[in-house]
Amino acid sequence: MITYKHEPFTDFSKEENKQAFKAGLKLVENYLGMEYPLIIDGKKITTDEKIISINPANKEEIVGKVSKANRELAEQAMDSAFTAFQSWKKVKPEIRADILFKAAAIIRRRKHEFSALLVKEAGKPWNEADADTAEGIDFLEYYGRQMLELKDGKQVESRPGEYNRYDYIPLGVGVIISPWNFAFAIMAGTTVAAIVSGNTVLLKPASTTPVVAAKFVEVMEEAGLPKGVLNYIPGSGSEVGDFLVDHPKTRFISFTGSREVGTRIYERAAIVNEGQIWLKRVIAEMGGKDTIVVDKEADLELAAQSIVSSAFGFSGQKCSACSRAIIVEDVYEEVLNRAVELTKELTIGDPSNQNNFMGPVNDQNAFDKIMKYIEIGKSEGELMIGGEGDDSKGYFIRPTIFSGLAPEARIMQEEIFGPVVAFTKAKNFDEALEFANNTEYGLTGAVISNNRLHLEQAREDFHVGNLYFNRGCTGAIVGYQPFGGFNMSGTDSKAGGPDYLLLHMQAKTTSDML
Repeated sequence: MITYKHEPFTDFSKEENKQAFKAGLKLVENYLGMEYPLIIDGKKITTDEKIISINPANKEEIVGKVSKANRELAEQAMDSAFTAFQSWKKVKPEIRADILFKAAAIIRRRKHEFSALLVKEAGKPWNEADADTAEGIDFLEYYGRQMLELKDGKQVESRPGEYNRYDYIPLGVGVIISPWNFAFAIMAGTTVAAIVSGNTVLLKPASTTPVVAAKFVEVMEEAGLPKGVLNYIPGSGSEVGDFLVDHPKTRFISFTGSREVGTRIYERAAIVNEGQIWLKRVIAEMGGKDTIVVDKEADLELAAQSIVSSAFGFSGQKCSACSRAIIVEDVYEEVLNRAVELTKELTIGDPSNQNNFMGPVNDQNAFDKIMKYIEIGKSEGELMIGGEGDDSKGYFIRPTIFSGLAPEARIMQEEIFGPVVAFTKAKNFDEALEFANNTEYGLTGAVISNNRLHLEQAREDFHVGNLYFNRGCTGAIVGYQPFGGFNMSGTDSKAGGPDYLLLHMQAKTTSDML
């Protein structure tokens, strides 16, 4: 068994760490507005049409201008990846893993630069950006070690006169469609899981965060990844995304994003197109409607703090964020009132300033969507705090709490993906679990209780992929809490877990008569 300890988070209470992060911000500010090419077969390709990445905290600040792929260039990238796969699949797993370890070392040395870029491009506060970068490093280290465990396959039985082997081989060309909310960690993790397993990749990052992906591709090249193994092709979902999902040479799609887009990919990938000789595999993580349940026998201060930090960390833009708080009625008012008090203390503003707990939401579309849900919430429950937005300079929305929601209310059922949390009262713990499961999602959840029997009841009956006791419902660590949910939260895959790489491979049995 290969053990792994995760990349530590930076302690920003230490002055030297503050100064190092400020130096990272200054470095990033020096290359704001630069242009970035596509990378196809190791070649830099510049296009006239650009994706303009802006700072969501300051719409006037351009983070970078990224060349935009079209279908013709996507076809070139597919041909490059398909050709490269013929040789990359034969490269020893040890060598593939070493490239990941080398890349992790490079990123670790440039950790504050990558985190500072996330502050600028993704609007992440310091601690959130630092955790994002650390998780990316974790994925590289963990998947490299996992590949070393899987490289010799699994033992199967042999009989006299017969020797049997069970080996894992890669699938082929994978299309990686990564999200903006964990613009480094998930983008890097899904990409290297495919690569270390022996596959080649077309990386289509989120259109609001393509620069951090371009920087990551540079690192992988520096680490020694051969040309054609990783092709960088940002572009629109309707033009490039659909084309690649449908492509007969695409062997698998790894997607992180909304339920709407994920189900559409799953449906399209099921179609066997002309020239296609396999059934495409889809690895999808599609979000959640996550709940913290508070029992009457609980640490109520811990409960309020867990709800607030889980709901409003990174402006609620995590698929694991707490968007529903279900409180047993005996302690409902106390937890609600304390959560409101804690929320009043939160600071919101430019995340470049370390003192701001919350930064902006992702873009104008996100701002408009969240504000519409806040209006819906006003008709469904009582607005306790927040409810205000300002998109004059950046996309800022104040942390918002609604109370008195019915379990079937829209803001209790639909994913908002913003700093909005709805409070609901339950008669008892059984009803609280019933309400918690009353959703089409099943990603994360938490239970705050000092009643061990209730915790064990939740372990069995609370139907989520990641369940936490007496803590918040965000912050899964690679190798410690493998991450992924049930139902409409995705395809039941567990990123950062011991069987994740198997989703990128297929098993081959050989039998040798002795």
